[in-house]
Amino acid sequence: MEKRNIVKCHASGIRAVKDAMDVLSGNWKLPILTSLYEGTKRFKQISREVEGISDKMLSKELKELEMNQLVKRTVLDTFPPKVEYELTEHAATLEKLLDAMRDWGLLHRQKIVGK
Repeated sequence: MEKRNIVKCHASGIRAVKDAMDVLSGNWKLPILTSLYEGTKRFKQISREVEGISDKMLSKELKELEMNQLVKRTVLDTFPPKVEYELTEHAATLEKLLDAMRDWGLLHRQKIVGK
């Protein structure tokens, strides 16, 4: 296999990949982010789009994404209060990564499953 210039410095590159994996790991964070790329959404909208996620897990993952400054939570001054979630500018830096992962996933599914 041809060596590519994926990381400039081996040790710092490994740390950077680990940092990214720590923030984005799990079954749900990337699908949540992908859902929010379509625009601002309320909790139940995200829950419906990210099939299989429980409300408890969605709440936990949204809090972690907010902590890592990828998601902004806004409580609207209504009765009852409404909460909306949207991506931050920092999350926009993941767009190329998510596009590449989608493309690879489609290619991989085609190769392995044939659909």
